[in-house]
Amino acid sequence: MRREYIPKNNIKRNYLSGYLTVYAALSMMILLSLCLTLIEGARRNTIRLEAECIMDIALNSVLAEYHRELYQQYNLLFIDTSYGSGVPSYYSTAAHLLEYANKNMRTDDIFLSGFLYRDILAMSAASAEVSKVSVATDLNGGIFRERAVEAIKNDVGITYLEEVVKWLDVVELNDLSGRNIREEKESVDASIQEYDGEEVLISESEWTAVEINNPTKNLDQKRSAPILSLVVADNSSLSRAAADLSALYSTRQGNGTVNRGSLKTEQGDEGVIEKLLFQEYMLRYAGYYGKELDKSLLKYQIEYLIAGKDNDQDNLESVVNQISALREVANAVYLFSDSEKCALAEAVAAALAAAIFLPEIAPLLQAAIILGWAYAESLYDIKVLLAGGKVPLLKTAENWHYDISCVFEETAAEDVESGEMGLSYQDYLRILLMLQNTETVNYRFFDIVEMDIRITKGNAAFRLDGCIDGMEALLNIESAYGYQCVITRQKEYY
Repeated sequence: MRREYIPKNNIKRNYLSGYLTVYAALSMMILLSLCLTLIEGARRNTIRLEAECIMDIALNSVLAEYHRELYQQYNLLFIDTSYGSGVPSYYSTAAHLLEYANKNMRTDDIFLSGFLYRDILAMSAASAEVSKVSVATDLNGGIFRERAVEAIKNDVGITYLEEVVKWLDVVELNDLSGRNIREEKESVDASIQEYDGEEVLISESEWTAVEINNPTKNLDQKRSAPILSLVVADNSSLSRAAADLSALYSTRQGNGTVNRGSLKTEQGDEGVIEKLLFQEYMLRYAGYYGKELDKSLLKYQIEYLIAGKDNDQDNLESVVNQISALREVANAVYLFSDSEKCALAEAVAAALAAAIFLPEIAPLLQAAIILGWAYAESLYDIKVLLAGGKVPLLKTAENWHYDISCVFEETAAEDVESGEMGLSYQDYLRILLMLQNTETVNYRFFDIVEMDIRITKGNAAFRLDGCIDGMEALLNIESAYGYQCVITRQKEYY
């Protein structure tokens, strides 16, 4: 085979000539710097945006840890910062916030993260702080009341609340809660007693010492007896539950050992409607005579709000006494306004005064008879109420029960009529609640809440002032690429 020899000088060369100018080199450096700056800026902004999202998610996760028993029993959302330990601590809440934030920044749970995914943010939460909180019992219970009103306001008709306002107007107009019929009766009795032993002329030459027998002595003896024995047929059926108040909120409040927040320092004006709504909330979620709750330690809880005693029987007796006093005034107001009954009492008093030759004592005897009559009727009213019946605030001749003989005779046990017109026992509780000091009722209701929660599993040391409604929190987030940011958020329920 023949080979041709081709000289090197005859080979054609196809080379492209090129060069890089100084200007082009500088431009490339500037463009590269710009691209890297944009990439780094995008990284930083992405870190900031993701940090804000993570903060919101972590806060929502913390708020999702609301106390379950408190929600189930009272339909309220609060975070127990003791988390079942009985020692409230905002550091614990901050620790939970930090944990949730770091969980939301982890990438190891991404599918094939070690092969297909690279974390270009490399974020982690370095620290968390809860700087401010609003405690459930802040503002003298205003936070709790606000949440309770929000939980019930859609379920209560405004017409019914207006009816309660009318009852309160009747109470105020007739001074049913301020007038003390018992003191008036004692004053009348004392004036009558002054005539005891007085010498009176019974004939032209015969004088005798007067012996005064108060016509209402049988009723007066009843006043010294426990009222429950007079109005409840079977006292053995009454609850005798008792509670230790020494570790409850009202006692801690008195000792100045309650937790307080700083997130909310002012409360908006609370009107009558808001007070009535909170009252309806308490009546719905607390028990009382005739509507006792199995979940509760004390069975007569509304009565505790009014009386503040440490046992059911004393609370019920105190409330029944207060209702009886209110009914006594209302009955006396009616009797003094009824001309027929006043005339009857006047005639009886005149006859009694004539029998002891003291006609001048007749007005005093008339007053004693009317006031005793009002008391006897009030006892009957209480029997009706405790039996589930109704009694109007101000009576008329049609719904009056006793005749004047009840003043002089021992009234025997009788079946009460279940009145269908007027106010129920629950309605009278509404009136008494509105007459109480707002803060006192708040603190006692907090006692009720703590009592009920503490008898549930894992909540033996529950404290309502350890529960928060909202918070202001700070989250310090760092990146392995040298970037750091602090996110501050404020969040609360509702």
